[in-house]
Parts: sequence; structure tokens; C-alpha cells
Amino acid sequence: MKVIFAGTPEFAATALAALHQAGHEIVLVLTQPDRPAGRGMQLQASAVKQYAVAHNIPVAQPVSLRLDGKYPEVAAEAHALLQSTPHDVMVVAAYGLILPLSVLNIPRLGCLNIHGSLLPRWRGAAPIHRAIEVGDTETGITIMQMEEGLDTGPMLLTESVAIKDSDTTGSLHDTLAAMGGKLIVEALHLLGQGKLPSTVQPEQGITYAAKISKEEARLDFLQSADTLARKIRAFNPFPGTHAQYGDKTIKIFAAHPVTQSSHGAEPGTVLSASAHEGITVACGEGCLQLIELQKPGGKRLPAADFLQGFPLPANSLFALKPE
Repeated sequence: MKVIFAGTPEFAATALAALHQAGHEIVLVLTQPDRPAGRGMQLQASAVKQYAVAHNIPVAQPVSLRLDGKYPEVAAEAHALLQSTPHDVMVVAAYGLILPLSVLNIPRLGCLNIHGSLLPRWRGAAPIHRAIEVGDTETGITIMQMEEGLDTGPMLLTESVAIKDSDTTGSLHDTLAAMGGKLIVEALHLLGQGKLPSTVQPEQGITYAAKISKEEARLDFLQSADTLARKIRAFNPFPGTHAQYGDKTIKIFAAHPVTQSSHGAEPGTVLSASAHEGITVACGEGCLQLIELQKPGGKRLPAADFLQGFPLPANSLFALKPE
């Protein structure tokens, strides 16, 4: 098939590579404009653009596709490009721009989206993060026919996977990205044969995965150890979680709940901190053992190595999250 592909991060680049390697003709790639990144804040191409350029696939990077938005001239140019580029279908994965109805109506066979959850669970921007954060035991990929609503279209193909207690957003992302690439290749094969099934999403079980904010990243030790451990996994690698210790912000990348008694200690109290016993902190319910940490200007380190350069005396306190 002739495919226009719209996507931006690694999750999307995995799907683009799968389609390309399966023999589909990628006639055009849409991706977000280059963004400043790294310490030098140099402009950096998206993962999707890097793949497209490496394989001589044409790339367009409009800042908007909305004819009634802030950049109507840019959007009009993008519409004209889509209309003048012969193609059968558009595949969308984590693109980052809203596709208005005027765009959705252009491809002959419509627009297919690769979504990182089992719809209607976790519609929206951060389905992988939120699934881990709330303790879901499974998630998956849904190939969906796009319509104007937010992730509301008919479900075409789905595949599920268990969420392990050790999964972070980083590890689950990689699993789902590979699954999404495999499933979209299967979907286009069935679409070409006229055999792609379609199921309307149920009205029950709808939840929304709100975009992750930086304000959420600070740990609140008034919460339970189980809740905090899930959040740390959910926010690893981005945006990461942190806790305030005196005037220092300590990043925490790995932790797990432990059965150790807090003996009624105030939440945020360091119960133990040694190479032998590890770093254990009292929580609103239960205790949390910190496994991997980073001090300001330092490297990510196992707890034992972290303590060599940043001692945490027993009975000292991590600050509670302000109201």
C-alpha cells in the first residue's frame, strides 16, 4: 500500500520501520518540527524524521493542520500536500498534533491510529504512564479507525500484554512499540484484503490518561509505599520522580515497598540508610526502600554508592509535599 505516516517519538519510529520493512511504500512522513534538546539545546530531529531521512522518505513538519487555527497558511499548505500525494491510507502513532476532520477525510481508506492501551481504557496522551501508575495488571495495543473525538473511533485490532511488577514506562514502552509495529502491519494486510474487522468501543470503562505534568513528579510520602513505588516506575524514565531533602532535590529512579514497620514514624522519615540495610523511608502506609537515586549534578547510582557521597542519617526527614 501507499502510506502517509504521521508520528514523532521512538514509539512511532518503531511502527514506521515495521511498515517500511514489510514492503509498504511510505510516500510521505509527517512529524513534529525539530526541537531544542540536550545540554547545548541544539535543534534535534524527531526519531521518525531521522528514520525517514535515513531511508530517503519525504518529510513534512507543519506546526499545525488546523485551517481555523493560529497558522492557517501552514495548515493549508499541508492539506494541499496531502491531497496531491497519492496514497491509500494514513497511519498515525504518537504524532502530537490534532488531525481535524478535513485531514481525516483525505485518505481513501481513512486514518489508522496505533494507540498504547486497550481502549476504551486510557484514552488520551499518556496511556502507558497511567496504566502503571494506577496498578493495572494488563495493557496492550489498539489499532483504531480515527474520527474527530479523542481516541473514540472503532477498534480494528487489539493485542494485550501483562504489566509486570518490574515494568517501568521505559520497558513497557519498548514492548508496546514492537507490538504496535507488528499489529499495524497485520492491519494493513487485512485492510488490503477487505477483511479488517471493526468494533465500536463500549461506553463502559472509559478513562482518560492526562498528560504528565512536572508538578506530579514530586513524591508525597503521605501516600502509601505501594502508590509511590508505582509512580516511580510510571515516571521512569520521563519525567522522573524526586523528593526534597533539606535544600536538595533528590531524583529517585527505582524503589519498592517493604514490609518493615515504621514504628509510627512520621511519613518521610529515614528509617535506615546504609550499604547493608539500604535506604528505607516511612510512608503514610508502609515503607519504601529506595534503590536508585541521583543527587544534584551527580549520576544515577545504586543506593549503596549514593550514600558514599550523600549520607542520609537515620531519623532525618524528606520534606512532605506542600499543600
